[in-house]
Amino acid sequence: MSTELLIDSAQNGSRIALLKDKGLVELHTEADDSKFKVGDIYLGTVRKIVNGLNAAFIDVGYEKDAFLHYQDLGPQVKSLSKYIKMVRNNNYTSFNLKGFEQEPEIEKLGKISQILSKNNQILVQVVKEPISTKGPRLSCELSLAGRYLVLVPFSNSVNVSKKIRSAEERRRLARLITSIKPANFGVIIRTVAEGQSVIELDKDLRNLLTTWEDGMAKLPTAKNRDKVIGEMGMASSIIRDLLNESFDAITVEDEVSFDQIRSYIRSIAPEKEKIVKLYNGKAKLFESFGIEKQIKSLFGQSVSLPQGGYVIIEHTEALHVIDVNSGNKSNQESDQENTALKTNLVAAKEIARQLRLRDMGGIIVIDFIDMKKADNKKAVYEAMKEEMKDDRSKNTVLPLTKFGLLQITRQRVRPEMNIVTKETCPSCNGTGKIQASILVADKLEKDLDFIATNQNSSSIKIGLHPYLHAYFTYGIISKRVKWFFKYFKWVSLIRDSSLPVTEYKFLDQTGEPIEMEIKSELD
Repeated sequence: MSTELLIDSAQNGSRIALLKDKGLVELHTEADDSKFKVGDIYLGTVRKIVNGLNAAFIDVGYEKDAFLHYQDLGPQVKSLSKYIKMVRNNNYTSFNLKGFEQEPEIEKLGKISQILSKNNQILVQVVKEPISTKGPRLSCELSLAGRYLVLVPFSNSVNVSKKIRSAEERRRLARLITSIKPANFGVIIRTVAEGQSVIELDKDLRNLLTTWEDGMAKLPTAKNRDKVIGEMGMASSIIRDLLNESFDAITVEDEVSFDQIRSYIRSIAPEKEKIVKLYNGKAKLFESFGIEKQIKSLFGQSVSLPQGGYVIIEHTEALHVIDVNSGNKSNQESDQENTALKTNLVAAKEIARQLRLRDMGGIIVIDFIDMKKADNKKAVYEAMKEEMKDDRSKNTVLPLTKFGLLQITRQRVRPEMNIVTKETCPSCNGTGKIQASILVADKLEKDLDFIATNQNSSSIKIGLHPYLHAYFTYGIISKRVKWFFKYFKWVSLIRDSSLPVTEYKFLDQTGEPIEMEIKSELD
């Protein structure tokens, strides 16, 4: 199975698409100024203690105070508080915790008012991004994730991922990490560490220790709400978690991002540096790879299945509901049970992709087509579990009920990806009446005439729907060729299926839209 990562640059950030066998399985947007990402560590201040919830509200700079429950304090929160006070009072200058005397662990069923009080300063880590009207959710059990290891300050335990089955390998990794880890740091060994050499693991551990020490060096002068340690960007995070032999290519549109990602790949897997490529095509990256078309087809309320049938995805306040339908496929099979089984198996694969793609969390209830045989129900359940194995979010899949319902719980740590695929007519704004669509070509040529006669650049770029692109480039002596002889400037036409058929935009040399205040001249 081939894996590709595409990073498309936009004006205020980037879009990141993860492809498996050319199919879109994850889509993320990342703003340049994005804050409160999962993994970020802030210096926060306790604003309020709520005994009824056994929780505190922490000011970390978001418009609403973040939520910190007693269960998220972690057993070593007293050691963390002691360390913060010592460092900020310049009574402790060793940021690697060497010689630090830890405090006793807190009780599992204690009260938060016994640990924290109003105006206390505390280091907190974002474990859930702001969603809807809620602020971030925090934890005081800090951790730093690397490629092979997770570093846990103020702990001394070494834990191995349960997904590593070999008892001998588990013992080898535990013994190795125990021998090289510094005091007062715990380590969680990730699944991808299986079979890795001591050199690679030691390198990853040292990188994590450097990140911790650099962050703690900021602590003496840090102000409330300051980010002390920032999680890496979404693209680097995906590469860190998923980079393996199946990764074929990482294609980047922006040169700055290209240099950053190539440098990161060089530091963690030098042999993979050659898979990072800078995209130089004329069309937009997502357009060239067919991602825009996949987005339009995959984010609607109804999603078609590859071999017939479709699923309907509905969202409520409490849960997500997915209904599986056979559609016209029911006419192609003579056996109703066989039809239901085949459709359900295909739907299971698509639903697993949709959960990752839309980042749907919480409770998901799937209404599969009714099947009578217990073996068929079990086959669908096993298929769903198998498809969910690649999901990076924690999830639980329950067997089908006697009503044919399957329930999934999936960890939600960031807002759900929601893309509106239905387009509002740009001319009528949804009223149902528009100017004749044939006139869009005339309007474009009027705008082009204004730009061509008032702009000094040697070439002009226009982003437009593929239908318009075909219209202006059809034939040997196309309209675009005629424009060249008229204005002595070559007009670059860029296909952009994200635009409605009656909409277009003029672009400058950097690819940014040109704001034209020429309506009065044309009207």
